[in-house]
Amino acid sequence: MTATAIDETDRFSPRFDDRGLIPAIAVEATTGQVLMLAYMTAEAIERTLTTGEVHYWSRSRGELWHKGATSGHTQKLVEMRVDCDQDTVLVRVEQSGPACHTGRPDCFYRKVEGPPTAPSLSFDANAPSPCRQTDRS
Repeated sequence: MTATAIDETDRFSPRFDDRGLIPAIAVEATTGQVLMLAYMTAEAIERTLTTGEVHYWSRSRGELWHKGATSGHTQKLVEMRVDCDQDTVLVRVEQSGPACHTGRPDCFYRKVEGPPTAPSLSFDANAPSPCRQTDRS
């Protein structure tokens, strides 16, 4: 993208992909901890802004997903931002309970390690053990 193509307007116009989705990164508002990556549709953004609780699009279920509706681990919207291209959303939230459906505080508890030709995963020693969680958050 050239400097002349950069959108510096105050018009909110998110750029959805060909499936009508936009990546959404959720971070804890007070700490800045990255909690999860999910996807939003135009309807999910509208519901989030209307209700003050974050909604996503569940790609596996093919439906709108009110974060925490089943588990009680809701995300209260503090602020929504878009990146410079308006093709990624950042939601700053007050997280109630674990963000990850495994029961962990966030979804990024495994480190990729090892040589580039044969990387492997290891559990972050600082990541708490999962709570017993059966429903997707």
